[in-house]
Order: sequence, then structure tokens, then C-alpha cells
Amino acid sequence: NPLIGIADWFSQIWAESLGKKYSLENKVVNTGFTPVSALGATDQHSQLQLYVQGQYDKVIVFVEVENYNSQIDIPKLYPEFDSFEYLGGKSINQLINLEKQGTEHALVKSNRPNYTIKLPEINSFTIGQLIFMIEIQTVFMGALLNINPLDQTGVEEGKIYVYKKLGRKGYINTE
Repeated sequence: NPLIGIADWFSQIWAESLGKKYSLENKVVNTGFTPVSALGATDQHSQLQLYVQGQYDKVIVFVEVENYNSQIDIPKLYPEFDSFEYLGGKSINQLINLEKQGTEHALVKSNRPNYTIKLPEINSFTIGQLIFMIEIQTVFMGALLNINPLDQTGVEEGKIYVYKKLGRKGYINTE
């Protein structure tokens, strides 16, 4: 799935940019979110229970594709098994979209906040638009939280520790 890399990157940029100890006025705020990337029906069965009935501390973001680059049809196999028969003649694309709709339905029914980013198709242009939108969204959220989303002081502490322990020039090991 070409979008799973985007989901992982979103988790990284959202956590690193918005997980901050200090506000712009240098007051302790300890703010941020815990982003989790999930892939469609694969993670629906492992995470949806938490999202539908767990704590009210999550916003679920769906990315939906209107027109897939290819279509995979599900063959009509095993008509004697009710658990398979109904899928025959449908497409994987249709199944993916319906799984998303089912997840969305369960979230809405449980009053869980969610929204959908709809891509007309997956290509370099729409992926570029999605990346840009996420970057702007991250900076905007930083402004709403009154923090600097462009520094990473929490990450730097660990890097400096390693540099000192490994003897990198300019870093004195005092520990």
C-alpha cells in the first residue's frame, strides 16, 4: 500500500513537532498527541475496539482513494460456504472502501471524532498535495497549541548523550 509510508511519516512529524514541554512563553505545558498509524482492515480488528469503546482521547483520520490505479476482482469460489460466497464477483477495491465505511460508521455511532481525507487517485501530484497539507496542518496545530513545532529539543538530548559516549569531537563526556 503506497499510503502506509505516509501514515508512518505523519506519526513521526506529528509526534516530533507537537510533543513539547514548553509553550512559546516558556511555560511548562507538556503537550502533544500519540499518533498511531493503521492500515485498513488489517488494523481494524486489532485497534478498532480501543477506538470505539476506549478513552475519548483520539481523532481518527481516514485516507480514502476514489479511483484506484488497478482493480482486483474476487473470484466466485467456494459457493457452498456462506462465509466466502457473498464476496464472489466483488472487487478488493469495493471491499476496502466498504471496510472503511464500516469502521467510520462504528466510530460515528459511538460519537468518536473522525474525518476523511479523500484523494481522487494515488499519483505523485496527489501524494505531494497530501504531504504539503500535513505539513501545514502540523504547523497550524503548533500555533493552536502555542508551541514551536519546528524545534526538537527532546530528540537532541538523546543525540548529545550518544555523541558524548562515543567520543565525538566537540562533545565532552562528563557522565
